[in-house]
Amino acid sequence: MRVTDTDVVIVGAGPTGSLLASELCLTGVRPMVLERRATISDVPKAGGLGGQILHLLRYRGLLERLTALSPDPGPAPIFPFGGVHVDLSNLADPPLQAMVLAQQELERVLGDHASALGADVRRGHEVVAASQDDDAVSLEVRGPDGPYRVNSRYVVGCDGGRSRVRDLAGIPFPGNTYPEVNRLGQVTLPDSVTILDSGDLDVPGFGRVGAGFTRTGRGLLGLAASTESRVVSLYTIEDELAEYDDDLPLTPTELQDSIRRVLGAEIPLGEPIRLSRFTFQARQAQRYRAGRMLLAGDAAHLFPATGVALNAGMLDGVNLAWKLAADIAGWAPPDLLDIYHDERHFAATRTMLHTQAQVALRRGHDPAAQALRDLLQELLLDEQPARRIGAFISGADIRYPMPDHHPLTGTFAPDLTLHTDHGTTSLAKLMHPARPILLDLTDRPDLREIAQGWHDRIDIHTATTDHHPQADALLIRPDAHIAWAATADEPAAPTLREALSYWFGSPSATT
Repeated sequence: MRVTDTDVVIVGAGPTGSLLASELCLTGVRPMVLERRATISDVPKAGGLGGQILHLLRYRGLLERLTALSPDPGPAPIFPFGGVHVDLSNLADPPLQAMVLAQQELERVLGDHASALGADVRRGHEVVAASQDDDAVSLEVRGPDGPYRVNSRYVVGCDGGRSRVRDLAGIPFPGNTYPEVNRLGQVTLPDSVTILDSGDLDVPGFGRVGAGFTRTGRGLLGLAASTESRVVSLYTIEDELAEYDDDLPLTPTELQDSIRRVLGAEIPLGEPIRLSRFTFQARQAQRYRAGRMLLAGDAAHLFPATGVALNAGMLDGVNLAWKLAADIAGWAPPDLLDIYHDERHFAATRTMLHTQAQVALRRGHDPAAQALRDLLQELLLDEQPARRIGAFISGADIRYPMPDHHPLTGTFAPDLTLHTDHGTTSLAKLMHPARPILLDLTDRPDLREIAQGWHDRIDIHTATTDHHPQADALLIRPDAHIAWAATADEPAAPTLREALSYWFGSPSATT
């Protein structure tokens, strides 16, 4: 049997696996990506991106490329939340934004980007067995040219909710499966259906169907129609015990049948634009690491609400990449890979909190449940609760626990306009190489001198800014989270040295 050696194998070439591969390539690690599908699936899945991942993609210079492919790169910031709407359109700086983009397009762009950076992407290659010891993982792979073995220092399962890697690693995946089948369709409407100015539909032989959510004793119907394009988005939820194969696409007939069951009437439909079906689970892997096998994305967590899975999964990949690369390069401090589990398990627990709250909101059918939804909808008219829920959905509320207790540590670094000796730039542009940054905003040579001990791992920048950050010096990790912060009047040198050692190992022997 053929044998190949490599540093990292990523199993799964979806958005999480492809972004992880790109991030590793930026550090100099060239991963192998094994994807069992020969081509990108044409079954519609996620229809867009939202949350913190949009900021991270901008920090890598990828957002413009994706924006150019989006039919609606900046939709109105109105988001579903357990049967109510979170309307952030009146906020000047909403904590949650989105982009319409088919998952197939996202996978293509990220896959091409990873390949261009040097990742070895192999489609039609399926992992069938694995074993590991203290030094490596051995994978048995079935490819188009027959079976072969890959020996790798690490394996990362980005292979979805039914993860083979998770099973082979023996990692439990506890949680719940809800008996909800969700069907989503974007279709044109025939002329026989009238779209009223309110967004309601006037359906021949039935009458008025209201925009928004309609609850019946048989399920829920969601509706949003455009008078200009005559395109309607229809969404049904029904409780069913049947299991559906994710590889089998939703058909117009299945969608129409579901509408008829829920509404008790038929809505005439035209040509389908997008059809998808999905079920909800609330599951989280007990641990994201077992020896040299790790998990990210849906392999690590499944959330019972829409609009959060891609954001969470891709952020897993960015969080893991630099830590994995540090271990491979030999400078990682002890337990750095375990911190990946600590941080992203913590983040997923926060996401699970609000998505399971959404389950309780949307699954209640009695008057008390409707009263709760009405009350929450009223509260969301106020700015503070709207911001809080928006930050929940986007992941902007996440603050990783860190040794340094400055209010900024553990948070995502905001983009700053920076004035340097070489001109005006931004923090987002400085983050393109995915390297740690010491950002000195008050010309502190003592701090820059300390950081020189880690010059092979850290970029050091001196700048001024028109913004008013809560700190005058920031140590920013490659995943754009702040690891250390200080103000100009603090004796910051000792704490900076501690933070550099904690996150980036011992200083270089050449300094």
